[in-house]
Amino acid sequence: MVFDPNLFNTESEQVQRNTLLQYLKQQHPEVLEQVAQSATPEIKQIITHNVQGLIGMLPSEDFNVQIVTDRDNMANLLASAMMTGYFLRRMEQRMELDSTLDDTSSLR
Repeated sequence: MVFDPNLFNTESEQVQRNTLLQYLKQQHPEVLEQVAQSATPEIKQIITHNVQGLIGMLPSEDFNVQIVTDRDNMANLLASAMMTGYFLRRMEQRMELDSTLDDTSSLR
């Protein structure tokens, strides 16, 4: 997973009011790349499956697939993938915590 630091190089009024976007723009590209690379293979697989479900997935060997969308729909797709990733990472951390707590309680 690669993060494109030029993704936020637009200065629309909507972008200027978005505090999260402003925060992201202030971060060094290395920090954003490190966060993007921290996703586990399991999270990447789930996000891939989710995005494929949203846009449809036909086997490329049988079909010449082209997807056309506008900027707003693409932004919504990106936001959905980001929120899915955030949610999955939190759930992964919860699973690890639950496992650690189970291991600790079994030692008693």
